[in-house]
Amino acid sequence: MRVTIAPGVILWRQWYSPEEQKALLADIFTRLEAAPLYRPAMPGSGKPFSVEESNFGPLGWVSDKAGYRYQPTHPVTGRPWPEIPAALAALWQAVASQFLPAPPPVSCCLVNLYRDGARMGQHQDRDEADASAPVIGVSLGDEAVFRIGGITRKDPTRGVTLASGDVIAFGGPARLAFHGIDRVRAGTSTLVPGGGRLSLTLRHVPG
Repeated sequence: MRVTIAPGVILWRQWYSPEEQKALLADIFTRLEAAPLYRPAMPGSGKPFSVEESNFGPLGWVSDKAGYRYQPTHPVTGRPWPEIPAALAALWQAVASQFLPAPPPVSCCLVNLYRDGARMGQHQDRDEADASAPVIGVSLGDEAVFRIGGITRKDPTRGVTLASGDVIAFGGPARLAFHGIDRVRAGTSTLVPGGGRLSLTLRHVPG
């Protein structure tokens, strides 16, 4: 079911069926063996994130005391990131084409694991040189309260519950909207081993 949350913000409930979610999750965890989850740090302070992260694709988003950036290798192992799963590359084409007639290729899949009260503060996705393509997110596992506002911190915000299998995208007038995860509702899904929520965020990053 497609729901328009705000101009440029679209939610698809249950894009992935329960069986498709299991298959995608298995693929994700197989790739994470080559690019293990790690805990990034905030620029400047070096304070660790509450989420664990990894990436797939030619470029991965990383954060450490030196700042935010995209790079082709895992900051811990030094190895290139694994390829983006075919199911997510197909999702990118299907969803991004609703924002752009000929979307550029997906080049980064950021993997976030939320456990033990982890959250993500309000932020803008503005580390990409080209913001014409949308940002596309996939939720697997526990429900989360996703909050999205406008292009300034003072703009009103709206909370949206994201359940396992849901897909959300924001582009056009909402591409630089502030957004984040208020909280994860622990125990609302048994999909992720050990509990928690996996968030898969797809972006185009110009090379």
